[in-house]
Amino acid sequence: MLNLAAYHFVSIDHPAELAVTLRERAEASGLLGTMLVASEGINLFLAGEDAAIHGFLDAMRDDARFAGLVVKFSHSHRQPFARLKVKVKPEIISFRRDNASPLSGRAPSVEPHTLARWLDQGHDDTGTPVVMLDTRNREEFDYGTFDGALTLPIDNFTDLPDALAPHRDALRQATVVSFCTGGIRCEKAALWMQADGMHNVLQLEGGILGYFEQVGGRHYEGRCFVFDERVALDPELQPLMDDAA
Repeated sequence: MLNLAAYHFVSIDHPAELAVTLRERAEASGLLGTMLVASEGINLFLAGEDAAIHGFLDAMRDDARFAGLVVKFSHSHRQPFARLKVKVKPEIISFRRDNASPLSGRAPSVEPHTLARWLDQGHDDTGTPVVMLDTRNREEFDYGTFDGALTLPIDNFTDLPDALAPHRDALRQATVVSFCTGGIRCEKAALWMQADGMHNVLQLEGGILGYFEQVGGRHYEGRCFVFDERVALDPELQPLMDDAA
């Protein structure tokens, strides 16, 4: 079973109409999972047969708005979703903060291989210490996170700004690399932090899953929580749910 995770920030004039189209395509292909559609873009988690997944993606990329859609793939021995859900939302990831729209640009990022090198040497290329900032909630980072990462006691992404406030002074002399599962939360969090005066913040390109895909598990302890019945993926992108299969 082929699993995909993808998001794309792009202006969508009629999200409800797009949601109907995506549902029809997914149903016709026998795909299950979750698709969120908003005026700011799309967020996809789907699973199905290889040909069905790739056919769905080909159809999406025929739309110029999604021609550059970047997808992360993984495999599981069985279907990790119970049904297909397609929802129209105000945001594809709820943050509810000003100065955090990726439609107007994105914060600087660091590629996984560069980050791994920085962590190997203990500092970035300017000699500045690197602090990894986990923007996920406590349920997620309990499954695993980067070694020594700053984790925040939050239950919802919208809680991040208040939880980060006590750490701002301690982070001023570091290169802060924010990270999340696949990158979508950091698209907003890093933008907001920069707009709020934290100009030493980068986002990890592709999130943890992108890091696993390119680097593996160096400097990461445990697994990465995912939002389906696989529960969590190890650095080889193998799901926890398959341990007992």
